[in-house]
Amino acid sequence: MSTSAAPPPLPDPDARTLLLSLSGRDRPGVTSVVFDAASTVGAEVLDVEQVVVRGHLALSVLLSPGPDENVLTDRLTRAGESLGMEVILVAGRGDNASRRTGRAAVVVMGSPLETRHVAAVSAAVARHGANIDRIRRLSRWPVTTVELDVSGADVPRLRRDLALVSADAGCDIAVSPAGLARRGGRLVVMDVDSTLIQDEVIELIAEHAGTLEEVAAVTDRAMNGELDFAESLAARVATLEGLPVSVLEEVREAVRLTPGARTLVRTLKDLGFTVALVSGGFCEIVEPIGADLGVDHVRANRLEVADGRLTGRVLGEVVDRPGKAAALREFADLEGLPLARTVAIGDGANDLDMLQAAGLGVAFNAKPVVREQADTSVNVPYLDTVLFLLGISREEVEDAGTSA
Repeated sequence: MSTSAAPPPLPDPDARTLLLSLSGRDRPGVTSVVFDAASTVGAEVLDVEQVVVRGHLALSVLLSPGPDENVLTDRLTRAGESLGMEVILVAGRGDNASRRTGRAAVVVMGSPLETRHVAAVSAAVARHGANIDRIRRLSRWPVTTVELDVSGADVPRLRRDLALVSADAGCDIAVSPAGLARRGGRLVVMDVDSTLIQDEVIELIAEHAGTLEEVAAVTDRAMNGELDFAESLAARVATLEGLPVSVLEEVREAVRLTPGARTLVRTLKDLGFTVALVSGGFCEIVEPIGADLGVDHVRANRLEVADGRLTGRVLGEVVDRPGKAAALREFADLEGLPLARTVAIGDGANDLDMLQAAGLGVAFNAKPVVREQADTSVNVPYLDTVLFLLGISREEVEDAGTSA
């Protein structure tokens, strides 16, 4: 009976190490030259990090130098000089210190992203006694987004404090626990009216009934949380009584997707995520939109029809504020996902329960009452920028589009 090999011993915390820092103009072959020089004396690689910003390369390599450290130092220095790059070599002992617990991904988004935004965020992280381990850019267009890999944070408290920074500084900030939960499959649930699409469907229908002004006023009050949603829906739908059902086809043709909506859904699906639409609007409109985009689940209200005309009523239980949160939980159960791996996106007060139930609640160009209570907000008119909040870079989005 065979047995597996014993694991290697833990690294010696006092072992001799050499840190190489190389910087200068980037070009093909730089990394090859450096590692070829180190390979001639049998050095071992312990850590590597490289970044290129506007053609300037910064490479850091932590090595176990072996017995010929002086030879290694000389050869690395010569390699750097041959490349015309600055070389710094620092001898020491041990590897990187273990990262502290309380790891978080802090995403900062702005259009433009100003230096004061990053200064305010980094100051807040420092006040928490947390450390920024890495920073990377996720996007340059249509917004600039950077992600900070933070350790040693009380994640819920940091999220609350950075929500205040977001409001004061005027940038969008999202805080999520780091680790496997951030990289695995997720359920993303979106509101439809004024989120996935630019319109309020009931107002498009009301135009045909001649009741647009009346309906729009009630919609605005409901989305600001001034009216009970179910009551406001009943009042608005009542004004549609007598309209021929054929009007709904005209409304479907008039609906405008929010910029970036198709890219958002396509990329999420390419990543293997589950996408759902939950709407206080109507199945007659939402279901065709969902089918066109390829979403997995749809929940919305259904209009009652008699003799080919709208009766001014809806059928069944109304999808209201609690109903949206219930749908999110139901879809998560169907997909076998914990709520921590769910994302909700919405703009109105009737989305609040759903946003608060989700692992990450995103207020998209939302009413003030929603921005104040959501985990984070997006205040640019591009729905696909939500991808950056999830740690997905612009390059990855474009790659997904190319391979589709």
